[in-house]
Amino acid sequence: MAWNEPGGGNNQQDPWGGGGGRRPSGNGGNNGGGNQGPPDLDEALKKFQDKINRLLGGRGKRSGSGGGDSGGSGGGKRNPFVLPILVLIVAAVIWAGSGFHLIDQSERGVVFRLGKYTDTLNPGLHWNPPIIDRVDNVNVTSIRSATQTDSMLTSDENIVRVSVSTQYVVSDAHAFLVNVNEPEMTLQNAMDSALRQEVGNMHLQEILTTGRDRLGQRIFDRLTAYMDAYGTGLRLQTVNVESTAPPDQVQNAFDDVIRAREERQRSINQANAYSQAVVLEAKGQKQRLVEEANGYKAAIVSDATGQTNRFNSLLGEYRQAPDVTRQRLYLETISQVLSNTPKALVDLGDSNAVTVLPLNQMQAGGNASGKSGSSSMSMQQLEQISRQVVDHMNSGSQQPTRSSSLREGR
Repeated sequence: MAWNEPGGGNNQQDPWGGGGGRRPSGNGGNNGGGNQGPPDLDEALKKFQDKINRLLGGRGKRSGSGGGDSGGSGGGKRNPFVLPILVLIVAAVIWAGSGFHLIDQSERGVVFRLGKYTDTLNPGLHWNPPIIDRVDNVNVTSIRSATQTDSMLTSDENIVRVSVSTQYVVSDAHAFLVNVNEPEMTLQNAMDSALRQEVGNMHLQEILTTGRDRLGQRIFDRLTAYMDAYGTGLRLQTVNVESTAPPDQVQNAFDDVIRAREERQRSINQANAYSQAVVLEAKGQKQRLVEEANGYKAAIVSDATGQTNRFNSLLGEYRQAPDVTRQRLYLETISQVLSNTPKALVDLGDSNAVTVLPLNQMQAGGNASGKSGSSSMSMQQLEQISRQVVDHMNSGSQQPTRSSSLREGR
């Protein structure tokens, strides 16, 4: 037994204790009710082994005064099925415990029972029989990417180098694992096919300049159709045309061509701007002429309408008093005509002689050395001269003087 076996009296086996006596044999571990110590670990282990032996059909060992085995030949027979049953129970517990598994929120679990697809598990804690079922977890939220860069021919038989990248996610975990072997490699090959197909349908200039967005959209549509037809379980999100460039050997020549085309486009834009300016100016002049013609037309029509109305009014007056109206019209007409002539007629009274003064010639001679500011003075001089002529002619004819009237042009 161990040194710390509980006992009392002088039979202490503690090496740190004071007693040096030997431990007595037998089943009496105490000598008269000494102090109780902690339980013996070896004794507890032996008791547990005895219980196992009894469970298996044997007899446990008993400690006696002789210390021998008192029941060596009278022991019961062991049950041969107990140990396998215990092993099976432990194995069953371990097998059942290993069937629990947790599926993350971003994953889906695909269950294969004996190699055949049976179900798709959503996030959470699940149990599937181990060995019989195999559960493969597939991430359906992470964004994956693939790139493709290669040189290819355009529709105008030029070589162009195009780099394309795509982003995609797994939309169907079952189709991703079952329908196609290596679906991501299938996507890579399909992207190469779609890229060559669409680049082959476009011109080089369009690919290098304004057609990159359209090229990316066409590749996206065609690649989506491929993935749906193959049933890969992948869903495309975006397709980006990273770069388009001619081969490195002819890069300088392509740069010269691009500069020339830009210069050509700039000249075309300038010509179009000048053309638009000229056209707009011509349209403005045209509109101005049309407006002037319409104004002239309206003025003529209005004047003719006024003349007609005036004539109709005069006709009514003429019908009421023909002689008076005729005389008034005559005087108005003569006054209008004489007001526009550059000559002056001088009435000398009762005589039939009429003196005509060439006022236009006299005015022209008087203003030859003068300015327009002295025209009023010249007219006064002409009027004074005409009066002197009238007085002289009246005094020479010795006729009764009468008031003379003077008419001169304006």
